[in-house]
Amino acid sequence: MKLTRERIIDAGMTEFAESGYHGLSMRKVAQRLDAQAGSLYYHVPNKSALIQLMADRVARQAYEAGTAALSALDTAAGWQDSVQAQLLALRDSIRLHPGGAVMLAESPKVLSTGALSLMERLLETLRDAGIPAGHAAIGADTLLSHTTGFVLQEQSQFPTVDVSAEEAAALHARFPLTVAAASTYTEDDKFARSVRLLCAGLATHTQPAPQ
Repeated sequence: MKLTRERIIDAGMTEFAESGYHGLSMRKVAQRLDAQAGSLYYHVPNKSALIQLMADRVARQAYEAGTAALSALDTAAGWQDSVQAQLLALRDSIRLHPGGAVMLAESPKVLSTGALSLMERLLETLRDAGIPAGHAAIGADTLLSHTTGFVLQEQSQFPTVDVSAEEAAALHARFPLTVAAASTYTEDDKFARSVRLLCAGLATHTQPAPQ
């Protein structure tokens, strides 16, 4: 089968899911394609460029999912609903790719146009809501970083530690609020509520549209 940039990205994402950032190499990607590493460089010059292309694909998928989510909103939906729709779509899109949160976290550094598109649309949403540019810039960055960080925790693969009934009871007695909070919401509920809380903070800075 002909070697193309898209096939290289496919193989790169599969390898990234298994090996992570540090384990990814052009040689391993070439092996997955049954090709010589040197033949990849005609399409993708180096590992950094491959990471950029992979991150851009995830971000573009998230942008398209966000577009669909926004189109499905009721006409009476407010700007906070718009923000939540975009971030829910982003979270779902990242979760489709093992290690996707790590990949997307690097997007601003490698100038992924897909990631920049996500930021631009979110800034437009906040601007149209009447949030001043300075607050909107920090707010949009915080919302995107929160989403990426949330999925990063979801995708972490640290080993679980068995806790005895006695240890669980001791932890509950020592940290009652924390234990209660941890079991109150599902991850989906927690994410949706966290986005709403961030939006509520931004809402305190909205300014009326000029007449």
